[in-house]
Amino acid sequence: MHRLALCVWLAALTGAAFAFDNGQYDHVPPDIRAWFKSVIAPNGVPCCDVSDGHRTEYDVRSGAYWVPIEGQWMEVPERAIIRDRGNPVGQAVVWYVRHRGAIIISCFVPADAV
Repeated sequence: MHRLALCVWLAALTGAAFAFDNGQYDHVPPDIRAWFKSVIAPNGVPCCDVSDGHRTEYDVRSGAYWVPIEGQWMEVPERAIIRDRGNPVGQAVVWYVRHRGAIIISCFVPADAV
């Protein structure tokens, strides 16, 4: 399925409002933009695009990653952690959606991913 169509489908399925690139990401270098488009969750679902990923701080607690989303710290599910794509942005990146009032973390790349 085409990546944009998949993002639109996921937005419709979850009722989430995905961010769209309306030119606010023009300053993103082509290699970084390509990296964002290439990141895929361990379950094979694309994380989508630069406008959908959120640069974030994170913490490690008892071996699990935690990220702040909308003012609350949330544990990153193991199924969302991407360890094999590297991370050229220098900060952790989290992709999430809202579904029926809940926040669902779909992808997470730690700052030190290799």
